[in-house]
Amino acid sequence: MPFGHPHFGVLFPCECKLAEKEQRRIEELDRLSNLEVLRDKTFEAFVADVPGVRRAYLRAIEYAKRPQGWLVFFGNYGVGKTHLAAAIANHALRRQIQVLFSIVPDLLDHLRSTFGPSSEVEYDERFEMIRTVPLLVLDDLGTENTTPWAREKLFQIMNY
Repeated sequence: MPFGHPHFGVLFPCECKLAEKEQRRIEELDRLSNLEVLRDKTFEAFVADVPGVRRAYLRAIEYAKRPQGWLVFFGNYGVGKTHLAAAIANHALRRQIQVLFSIVPDLLDHLRSTFGPSSEVEYDERFEMIRTVPLLVLDDLGTENTTPWAREKLFQIMNY
């Protein structure tokens, strides 16, 4: 920049460094999402012709476009609830929206583990991340051990 310009003497990262930073951000979103084993769960891979699931499938697609508020799937085992929930989460991740997908009993185990002496993450840090993530997908809600502590933590997460 020429002398006198407001940016004279100001350091700016080059395009390659900006690209590296963006790539690290995308990788961090991916790492935090907890979707590694569910990558194949997409709307394209969902079989919506199964009786009774078409409406849920269409609603899931609609929600994935604008994930605001709550969306709850309930039904029998094996009807595709997890697939649709993971498809929403994978769609959000592709749009670079931070998402956390978690099976509720596992989520509670992760929270409990922060109290251990070998934990690398503090409870407050983990709990705050869970509460404030832009898109939280909870799978198998209701299958957790309903201790008073578990009920309280789930209430705090949902109430937030």
